[in-house]
Amino acid sequence: MEEISLKGNIKDTCVPKILYYLKRNRKTGTLVFKTPVFVKKVFIVKGEAIFASSTYEDDRLGEMLIKAGKITLEQYEKSVELLKKTGKRQGAILVELGFLSPKDLFWGVKYQVREIIYSLFLLEDAEYEFIEGEIPSNEVITLRMSMGNLIYEGVKRIDNWTRIKNELPDINTVLKLSTDPANLFQDIELTHLDRRMLSLIDGKRTIKELLNSSWISSFDAFKIIYVLLATGIVEEKKTMEPVLPTKEEVFVDEIFKPITEEEEAFIKRVDDIYNDLYNKGFYELLEVDENADLETITKNYYRLSKEFHPDRYFNSSDLVLRDKLSAIFDAITHAYNSLKKSFEDKGRKNVDLGVETDIEEINPEELFYNGIRKFKEGNFLDAIKFFKLCTDISPDTAKYWSYLSLAFTKIPQGFKDAEEALRRAISLEPGNVDYIANLGLIYLGLGQKELALEQFKKALSIDPDNLKAKKGLEKVS
Repeated sequence: MEEISLKGNIKDTCVPKILYYLKRNRKTGTLVFKTPVFVKKVFIVKGEAIFASSTYEDDRLGEMLIKAGKITLEQYEKSVELLKKTGKRQGAILVELGFLSPKDLFWGVKYQVREIIYSLFLLEDAEYEFIEGEIPSNEVITLRMSMGNLIYEGVKRIDNWTRIKNELPDINTVLKLSTDPANLFQDIELTHLDRRMLSLIDGKRTIKELLNSSWISSFDAFKIIYVLLATGIVEEKKTMEPVLPTKEEVFVDEIFKPITEEEEAFIKRVDDIYNDLYNKGFYELLEVDENADLETITKNYYRLSKEFHPDRYFNSSDLVLRDKLSAIFDAITHAYNSLKKSFEDKGRKNVDLGVETDIEEINPEELFYNGIRKFKEGNFLDAIKFFKLCTDISPDTAKYWSYLSLAFTKIPQGFKDAEEALRRAISLEPGNVDYIANLGLIYLGLGQKELALEQFKKALSIDPDNLKAKKGLEKVS
């Protein structure tokens, strides 16, 4: 994916591209837009917008509710009068006065947040900066809408012909459907016109040819193409890139095929797979036989990618579902890419994770340093795979188990596996104080304070100056 600057002017990097980048990289932080007139902020957690604020007067809740027809001017003025006297939030005042129900207030806040975000797409000159890190704790999570849908709706509001034309590729550029399920299966409600345009994009037609074969005005066709590119559903085809074989075009149909599974059954299936995720091999993850050909593997990958796309959590009441879906989605994507590479590299030995090879010929240290690299990149799933393979090849090397344990602590619900791995490391090096102290930290993560205390005391009995054990002891106390 193309890298972008996280600070600059939207004249150089447009708003859709910034938001798309933050979504795909699952960034957490605050995206700030500044003009001489106002400052607008979007609070983002793991690539999804959860809240927005603005100093622009017309973006205030009261003004938004008037424009939406939810309150009258008289009610608005009464609430402003009390706001100045009491300092209370305007929304709370409107509910106390009986002008709004709590349900309408909740709708109003969501509406306000969406409108602030949509307004960013209409800006043509503003400084922006993404400040990575935890968002302010006083910002309440109010928005449950996929970033893909926000980008889609925001871009739809752009009516500046010159801007759209300038931000699109050259009209002789050939377009194709994205081959990335993360883009294809986003939670975006495409119109029938969008779908019809999408059906014309085949990896052969240029933008100019798509415009000429269109049944709508050039501006509307340009706008649809712009929307599809901005959301990543469609992308530019590289000059030398071959057209996909016809047998693979069946995947396009998967975009529009509805998922009818009941929420309760879906959540149970997610839990079953997630709880056993790190014990499954690549073929098992993709639900194919080990003798399956690449076409079968690819079809299953697309099917599973749609079923477990992280955007499905927006339709669920389970608030931790997204983390589980993201873990499953990452795992099946890694499995597919690894198996695909093994097909492409047939006849050449490789050390890709999960690929069958003579285990004695693999250098575990090479895998170990690959695991370290992945860990530093924040790719904990891949790090786990590398470290697990290290322990398979050399089960008597304590550091491999220790790093496997550390990687497990970085994923949701991984502390139990972390405990098991670290106990194996301690059994190999019983006097390693850091391992013992780390086990205490794992027990803290599991909420088992007594066991944590026992490990910290044990570590300090061996090394009274061990800082990790001392700090752990302070946390327990």
